[in-house]
Amino acid sequence: MLEQMGIAAKQASYKLAQLSSREKNRVLEKIADELEAQSESILNANAQDVADARANGLSEAMLDRLTLTPARLKGIADDVRQVCNLADPVGQVIDGGVLDSGLRLERRRVPLGVIGV
Repeated sequence: MLEQMGIAAKQASYKLAQLSSREKNRVLEKIADELEAQSESILNANAQDVADARANGLSEAMLDRLTLTPARLKGIADDVRQVCNLADPVGQVIDGGVLDSGLRLERRRVPLGVIGV
């Protein structure tokens, strides 16, 4: 299941890499909206995850990091919205120059891709 999710996420990342800043911000707003709309099911699933982790001997510190509360989930949604206020780094030239042959080389910021946590 996780492998399939990773493959699907990687395929989606190619499409997301082509979006404009405005389109990416709309996607981020939708993600934040869905986090809030689905908060009950997210919190219920998290409660089960925490119970399973506790049964498997996870430390209290790690359990605390795993535990979502309504306030924490709202904070996540708010943080996703805050990303919309950041400058979009994709496409920015971070280094470059002209070779002796006249060829111009540039190093640009590109989307990272998919990260699994």
